[in-house]
Amino acid sequence: MSSPARTLPVLPSAPVPEGTRDVLPPEWEQREALRARLSHLFGSWGYRGVEVPALEYADARHPQDARAFKLIDSGGQVLALRSEFTTAIGRLVRTQFPEGPFPLRLHYSGRLWLRALTSELGRLREFGQTGVELIGTLGARADAELLHLASAALAAVSVEAQLEVGFPGFVDAVLEDAVLHGPAREALHGAVDRKSGADIDLLSRQHGLSHEVTHTLHALTDLYGGPEVLDAASKLAQGARAQAAVAHLREVSELYDGGLLYDLGASRRYDYYTGLTFRAYAAGLNQPVLGGGRYTLEGGLPGAGFAMGLERLLRAAAPQLPPQPEVVLALDAAGAETARGQGLCAELAWTDDLTELRRYSAARGIRRWARGSGLFEAGGEA
Repeated sequence: MSSPARTLPVLPSAPVPEGTRDVLPPEWEQREALRARLSHLFGSWGYRGVEVPALEYADARHPQDARAFKLIDSGGQVLALRSEFTTAIGRLVRTQFPEGPFPLRLHYSGRLWLRALTSELGRLREFGQTGVELIGTLGARADAELLHLASAALAAVSVEAQLEVGFPGFVDAVLEDAVLHGPAREALHGAVDRKSGADIDLLSRQHGLSHEVTHTLHALTDLYGGPEVLDAASKLAQGARAQAAVAHLREVSELYDGGLLYDLGASRRYDYYTGLTFRAYAAGLNQPVLGGGRYTLEGGLPGAGFAMGLERLLRAAAPQLPPQPEVVLALDAAGAETARGQGLCAELAWTDDLTELRRYSAARGIRRWARGSGLFEAGGEA
């Protein structure tokens, strides 16, 4: 005796949690098309795809620990939902590729979750990213490779964006040359990064800084523009560390041989990034569609990479995306094969009731039907 068919329970209707959303067609199809283009591009540059778990062990040293979603498993272990990819890729490299071979080129794609609302498009707490990591090598050639790949990635999805290069350690080196330490140095990093002349003046008075040092701090906020910025930075670079940063940027610029903007007053996350950083801005968006830079993994292994936010990228690419293929309703398998052979999307009819098929076609926006080797107006005769 067969058991009765089971039905899913009827759950109360409720909105999705704040910062999350449903993704509907055609947005899903467009997003996946962008992801596929980028995956193909990254692979053609020698970056091999990897996937890391959405669940990680919680760790107070994680750069996003304070904003990560955390939960406790059945054994009492504190876990966290993946909140950024670089740390996860670093863990993968240490455990799966301890001996390389280096340099190791990897690319990834997936979802991220943050407990606090972020500045991602729509203030999402769940969003998608795709990106690359170049592990085990450093120097101007490696940095220039990533800039070239970033430019190629933007071109692959038809997004016009300006690459903007920074070097957060340059600001720190100039502050070090000015013999600034402790809380004053930390506070001035923020003021320079915000390009706030008023805050610089206030902090200079509070910490008794000389007129010369205050002038230097103001000059840092003006280091934005084309190649001329490197000349201005050279005049501020007194110590070996600051001079090395400018020399490195000049070498990268020569290797890249493209139009770059420089923001050498950017000092955000200077304690995370250990060298060159870069972002790309597209018209109409006040947040970057791409961002990355150089860092050091646990154990001293050098790395660099960039990530592209898929929600932002889709917004920027939408005007240039090709139209979706026309959908037709196939009345038989031969008709479906004919339509698909012409690059169309074919849905198979589930009934011979023409009235029902006409009603569905009207609601779905389907203009043509297919049967055998022919296409004809929806609802018409073959």
